[in-house]
Amino acid sequence: MGKSEKPSAMFEYNESSIKSLDWREHIRLRPGMYIGKLGDGSSKDDGIYVLVKEVIDNCIDEHMMGYGRTIDVTITESKVVIRDYGRGIPLGKVVDVVSKINTGAKYDSGAFQKSVGLNGVGTKAVNALSNYFKVQAFREGQTKLAEFKKGILVSDPKVGKTTEKNGTLVEFEPDSSMFKNYHFIPEYLDDLMWNYAFLNAGLTIVCNGKKFFSKDGLLDLLRQKVTADELRYPIIQFKGKDIEVALTHGNQYGEEYYSFVNGQNTTQGGTHLAAFREGVVKGVRDFYKTDFDSADIRASIIGAVAVRIQEPVFESQTKTKLGSLTMAPDGAPVKTYVADFVSKELEIFLNQNKETAEALKKRIQQSERERKEIAGIKKLANERAKKANLHNRKLRDCRYHFDDEKTTRGLDTMIFITEGDSASGSITKSRDVETQAVFSLRGKPLNCFGLTKKVVYENEEFNLLQHALNIEDGLEGLRYNKVIIATDADVDGMHIRLLLMTFFLQFFHELVKAGHVFILETPLFRVRNKKETIYCYSDEEKQAAMQKLGGKPEITRFKGLGEISPEEFGAFIGENIRLQPVIIHKEDHPQKTLEFYMGKNTPDRQEFIIDNLRIELDVVENEEEVVAEE
Repeated sequence: MGKSEKPSAMFEYNESSIKSLDWREHIRLRPGMYIGKLGDGSSKDDGIYVLVKEVIDNCIDEHMMGYGRTIDVTITESKVVIRDYGRGIPLGKVVDVVSKINTGAKYDSGAFQKSVGLNGVGTKAVNALSNYFKVQAFREGQTKLAEFKKGILVSDPKVGKTTEKNGTLVEFEPDSSMFKNYHFIPEYLDDLMWNYAFLNAGLTIVCNGKKFFSKDGLLDLLRQKVTADELRYPIIQFKGKDIEVALTHGNQYGEEYYSFVNGQNTTQGGTHLAAFREGVVKGVRDFYKTDFDSADIRASIIGAVAVRIQEPVFESQTKTKLGSLTMAPDGAPVKTYVADFVSKELEIFLNQNKETAEALKKRIQQSERERKEIAGIKKLANERAKKANLHNRKLRDCRYHFDDEKTTRGLDTMIFITEGDSASGSITKSRDVETQAVFSLRGKPLNCFGLTKKVVYENEEFNLLQHALNIEDGLEGLRYNKVIIATDADVDGMHIRLLLMTFFLQFFHELVKAGHVFILETPLFRVRNKKETIYCYSDEEKQAAMQKLGGKPEITRFKGLGEISPEEFGAFIGENIRLQPVIIHKEDHPQKTLEFYMGKNTPDRQEFIIDNLRIELDVVENEEEVVAEE
């Protein structure tokens, strides 16, 4: 810039540049600082579940302090109502605790030891991010309520009389202008309620009429996650001062963990989980007096660890990963405390339970044989992957990554797995390069059902895909929060989707169980006239769009992703993206389901295909008749 040049006025920095936001404006402007990402409810860590959790956390805090053994929860399409039976908010502070930042009882460690809620922030964030928010406290025959709209107080009546039991009631409706197209997924709500029950034995939660109660804590958690015929030995459980662990080994590939701090599900683990893994290795080595490879010891493990700490240090506001500075109850680093507890208790248990010790040893030896069998080809495959990443364009990466991003931006990262140049080209041109990556398949993947993990390294597509995701050694290095299968809405697209699902369930089932795999929903129809264009994801939506536009609108049926222009595609993978989460239920028996659909062509499957083919043909014929009439 020359001496005579002046900066543009838009860059002037003066008193008018300084802005002061009140508490609600700050939360609404920067919601990620308080609840992580917003989302639409398709992911477990989306904001609407955080809102529910923040309110229930306060109820749990009351329960932990010895007040209230029941929590009632009702969740409909747009409204959440939560009632506990604790002490109730002090009546003179009802408005303050939900509308003034840094106001709450959790700063007083004597009132709330080892709290799970956000200190002085939780319900304020819920209030500010809700179209409507109501709080009502009941204490010793008196009650006080307050009502808000988007954090603004609209009703503040005086204290009145009541016959209700002590406790607090909170009702809210998430702000639809911020949580666009949001919807609650019942399975995610069930998981949330079950986790509360497992971590608070004796507590009863009734959610939408369903009862959640656990007697045996983490033992019940693992019982719910796996069936008895999948286990190599009965589940082991240890309890100590502010710590509980449970573990077993199965037959699946990979490692599967559930970790918690003060009731918070730390989905990204942290020091307590790392310590748990180290403790298992040390305990096994000490018992068998053998220097087994740590990978062989942990292969196929299914474990859970929960700790309660007075002042936990998390790596982000969303509390999904425990930091390294956290101290244990005895004043030692939490990593040392957990690792020592697990190793000592495991060694003692194996000494006292010879059958379990023998079964565990066989599992470790099996993993050792499998590892050595693929050692050579694994080395060559890794070298090929490094060269491929440098010289080909299969992966169009994004700038942020889930594994190295400690802010909420990492939660927004996703990778689209698609097939063909036209489809991957459309997504690549319309994606957000900051958080969205694209992996392009070359043709249909191999059906890997019944094959060993050796095929992952022998098959170039699979090998490059596992390296792109960075899941070869587990989920700790996962580079994208959402792994999205994006295929055409035709028979070939469905086949590719099934083949990819088989790959993940066969070799990286923990990726699916942890809620990272999704199916991209793209519109089937475009209905438009000269004034408006409506994209429809079902025949019902198409009929509604036709009625809305009237006349004879132009109707386009999309069958392939490549048919959608990059300009249009941007709307489908941006703010209004629609994702269908892949959810595994224990009762679905994933291995049996895979065997039925992807295994040998049995008479049962032939009959299933014939019956459903007839249904599909009827649907296609009816659809063609409707389009012809239009």
